Amino acid sequence: MSKFDPYTHLGITINPDGTVTRAVKTPTVDANPDPSPGTATVSKDITLDSNKETWVRIFRPTRLPSNDNTVARLPIVIYFHNGGFLFLSPAAPGCHKKCTQIASDFPSIVVSASYRLAPENRLPAMYQDARDAVLWVKEQMNDPNGEQWLKDYGDASRVYIYGCDSGANIAFNVSMQVADLDLDPLRIRGLVINQPMFGGEKRTASELRYATDQTLPLPVLDVMWNLTLPKGTDRDHRYCNPMMKGPHLDNVRKLRKCLVVGYNGDIMVDRQQEFVTMLVKCGVQVEARFDQVGFHNIDMVDVARASSIINIAKDFILG
Repeated sequence: MSKFDPYTHLGITINPDGTVTRAVKTPTVDANPDPSPGTATVSKDITLDSNKETWVRIFRPTRLPSNDNTVARLPIVIYFHNGGFLFLSPAAPGCHKKCTQIASDFPSIVVSASYRLAPENRLPAMYQDARDAVLWVKEQMNDPNGEQWLKDYGDASRVYIYGCDSGANIAFNVSMQVADLDLDPLRIRGLVINQPMFGGEKRTASELRYATDQTLPLPVLDVMWNLTLPKGTDRDHRYCNPMMKGPHLDNVRKLRKCLVVGYNGDIMVDRQQEFVTMLVKCGVQVEARFDQVGFHNIDMVDVARASSIINIAKDFILG
């Protein structure tokens, strides 16, 4: 019986210079800036930082609600994609589809932000890129010649930060980073944290229960953290385990309301529930929605679950 290799499972090879070769090239979807019959949204790509190769894909619904013949302002959702910090981008089919759904179903203006990937870049690089994206949205709203879709249709007083998996970890951390900044005219009203990626040194019951999970077994999760965390740190670093006591908890208290979504078949579900407990103890207004049935990233493969999460998030944002 061959020994399990987490690198083979992930489809990556570590190169001598510290970069990785990814065996599987994820297909990508182009933005569609010009509406065609039957399309629910339009989208376009904008470069944020050419040196870092970071960019955003903006989505807006093709059918814009109006009040008294005036286009109604839509909430702005700043979205961070999944992929375990190692994979994907806003152009990945699953991410593009999800943001299309958010933009059309809420409706809202969605700013889907890219971030540099590990291990070529380690945390906190991803948080810095997320901060850049939030500040870019602020700049557009203040610039007379700023991004037209944001200025014409976005409601700067209703901004939400939304993330899934590693993107949920990023959404949480960037929200703390910008809590003390002057974001005027932006008003961040809350966070949507979908199946957040957290860890720790001491094994939880769910990590042991799903240690041999077919999709995300424990050795694979460990490797993902090893490739992502700052060198010389372990999984109890606050980037991975924010439930550890530390000065960062003072920043957690600055967050407003937060929706946390999870599934009991997720290897990280115990961490996610500990995260909810920490938020509550810090005085954050939390809505926790954990489904008894389901596994990590089920909404990427199950259309019904994807719609369910979108509806939960819609109620949270528009309620």
